[in-house]
Amino acid sequence: MTRPPTAAQRRVIDAADAVTGRLKGTESQLAALVRHGLAFRHPRPPHAHFLTPAGHRIREESSRQAAEAAGPAPPGPGAAPPDTSGVFAARVGGEDAPEAGPARVREVHSAWQGLLELRRMTTTDGVVDRPCAWERTHLVQAAALTLEAAGHRPAGAGSDAGGYRVRATPQPEAVAVREPDAGALRGCAVTLEKAGWQVSEHAEPRTGARYLLASPRRS
Repeated sequence: MTRPPTAAQRRVIDAADAVTGRLKGTESQLAALVRHGLAFRHPRPPHAHFLTPAGHRIREESSRQAAEAAGPAPPGPGAAPPDTSGVFAARVGGEDAPEAGPARVREVHSAWQGLLELRRMTTTDGVVDRPCAWERTHLVQAAALTLEAAGHRPAGAGSDAGGYRVRATPQPEAVAVREPDAGALRGCAVTLEKAGWQVSEHAEPRTGARYLLASPRRS
């Protein structure tokens, strides 16, 4: 890419699906994004356009800037502050968030279905049993969505809160999944393996606490 996207192109990027990155716009707008390396045209019908990792980064940066400009809105009595980012975020564990209700369950289900569609549309053989390129560039978010969509409970705020926590690691293409309950940790491993992740179990050298290392399977 040689120059920033125009205002019209940014609007197309900002309006992309939060999970799949699928774009809507005029043919000229989409073609320009492809030329700049911010989008690609899927080779199979209906030849939809999707954000590349560079396009996703621009969208996420725009969302952060919009959230910072809006500032925190004062919540009503007993209400959680609204999410002003406009970007779906799977719960990685440790967030100060309310218990998942029906609306959250629907939101997670929709995001998971969108991710499966992205897998289908962006793999050469149209399979959905292994992670796609977007997941490899959003490892923590992808692993957390896989777990949350399968019904696993994310940890709440506080270091001693039960539930899973997904964190980045120094290893390339690997995340760590921690869960204090041994049975729940094994359940997380099964879920990730079924979704196309390679999983191995390890122990912390000093504490002996068990955790998982998970990375997207390539074939």
